[in-house]
Amino acid sequence: MAKAAALSLFLLLLSFISGGPLKMVNGEKTWCVAKPSSDQATLLANINYACSQVDCRVLQRGCPCFSPDNLMNHASIAMNLYYQSRGRNHWNCYFQNSAVIVMTDPSYGSCTYA
Repeated sequence: MAKAAALSLFLLLLSFISGGPLKMVNGEKTWCVAKPSSDQATLLANINYACSQVDCRVLQRGCPCFSPDNLMNHASIAMNLYYQSRGRNHWNCYFQNSAVIVMTDPSYGSCTYA
């Protein structure tokens, strides 16, 4: 048990010494999106929280990520903006277990996920 704790502490320290928290999974960029099983109330809460912390103007009517105009899409974009701005740590993509980290770029059309 002590060895596991020491190894965890070492890896945490190493991640900060090497220029900040680890940002990639196996060398790949990651994104945070809403789980398809998330309910509407949770998605709305996630949008409200994320957009209180980051700039969500890309979700406004007439902006690249407004359409499709639904909670799943808007929550995924807002949650990813938050996740990216906080260093892509797995704990920044928890959202009460309503999010998942993906390795496939969810960008579409002119809406680019950061």
